[in-house]
Amino acid sequence: MKNKITPNNREVVMRDDDFIVSKTNPKGQLTYANEIFIEFSGYNEAELLGKQHNIVRHPDMPRAVFKLLWDTLKAGKEFNGYVKNLCKDGSYYWVFANVTPSYSANGRLLGYYSVRRKPAKDALDFIDGLYRNMVLAERQAGTKNTIEASTQLLNKLLNSKDISYEEFILTL
Repeated sequence: MKNKITPNNREVVMRDDDFIVSKTNPKGQLTYANEIFIEFSGYNEAELLGKQHNIVRHPDMPRAVFKLLWDTLKAGKEFNGYVKNLCKDGSYYWVFANVTPSYSANGRLLGYYSVRRKPAKDALDFIDGLYRNMVLAERQAGTKNTIEASTQLLNKLLNSKDISYEEFILTL
């Protein structure tokens, strides 16, 4: 079922010492949410567990960022990035996310582990503008070329700085 929450402009700011932690199964369904995740999302544990992690996806997030996340994870690598999340009450909060695949001793994918912390204000100022432009490019491109349009915009930025996505994100 699609999330029917109407976003508002109220930001909830993470505290400096907060860490949001969650685990999902390989299909992205939440299997664990720490108390900080529960607090910031506004959902209780029962409302979160078993649901897709994208229950907190904010519509201001470019689809290309999530494609990059999933492509990175499917390649067995960790992903770092800035994410704007939607709370149950329509407010939002920004995080700097680190997401890693979790494997069993015999190499079978068990799911994904994510730790999020408060992002740097300077980085957010830049990322917010970039994401706005990426979402605009997605909307202008239409459904068929949505991800391609914002990926091109991101790649143009990376190429202009002659750095990889990972270098870019970790140096903001």
